[in-house]
Amino acid sequence: MQIHRDINQLPHFRNAVITIGTFDGVHAGHRQIINSLNEQAAKANGESVIITFHPHPRKVVSSIITGVRLINTLEERIELLAETGINHLVIVPFTEYFANQAAEAYISDFLVAKFKPHTIIIGYDHRFGKERSGDYKLMEEKAPVYNYRLKEIPEHIQNALKVSSTNIRNAILHSRIEEANSFLGYDFFFEGEVVHGDKIGRTIGYPTANLKSTDEEKIVLGDGIYAVYCIVEGKQYKGMMSIGFRPTVNGRARVTEVNIFDFDKQIYGQKLRVIVKRYLRSEVKFNGLDELKAALHKDKEDSLRLL
Repeated sequence: MQIHRDINQLPHFRNAVITIGTFDGVHAGHRQIINSLNEQAAKANGESVIITFHPHPRKVVSSIITGVRLINTLEERIELLAETGINHLVIVPFTEYFANQAAEAYISDFLVAKFKPHTIIIGYDHRFGKERSGDYKLMEEKAPVYNYRLKEIPEHIQNALKVSSTNIRNAILHSRIEEANSFLGYDFFFEGEVVHGDKIGRTIGYPTANLKSTDEEKIVLGDGIYAVYCIVEGKQYKGMMSIGFRPTVNGRARVTEVNIFDFDKQIYGQKLRVIVKRYLRSEVKFNGLDELKAALHKDKEDSLRLL
């Protein structure tokens, strides 16, 4: 997969078959669309092209101030899309200027001029241009003018995609990780930088890597204890993770910490990937460190059994 970040330096695509979207999650529903994209490109003896945007369009055009929470960071999306077999990924900088171009200019000056598409595959409800005035009907009207074929992603598939994305986000936020993973078609993962904590875990035999998020837009799991895999320096380890306020030690800030099994290295400042497999239990306030230690012993046993 070739990645293009400068829309003024795009190659000459051969019979480009394109689709457009954020593809947050690159979940099982998205992969059906991408499979169709690749099939159409093969039939046209062409190349499959996904056009996506960064930052997320809602950050630019929405009046809602609350932050956008995404299933994937941009780099994660790139990694997942590379697995789908597409030929090209074009990452378009989404700016107010881009958002405010006239709908017809979006077709003529952007899609046609930059991609010279053989086929465009879009949802029936796809909107574009200033005030989102452009729609499928306009794209259809312009197809004979610019000599491209247009294929619709029908309403029932679009609705299924939206439901899947909403269900995944809700499942992640409410600690239903197995449900989220089933919708995703892969195990939810995230990355964090290892930072210094208060080092209580090591005093009871369960040292933890405290993680600071590397992307503020990345969705965060609900509180609880999880069985996880950790990837450190390219090697995978089993482990368990706690997300929450650590009530037993009167914690005041929400923290994410991972106990990596059979691991004894200093990794402060390094990036750690966590692959989340199973939810074990909710966060509990125990009567002292001895009870906490006993619970962690059981959590480790459960994690090893599940992993």
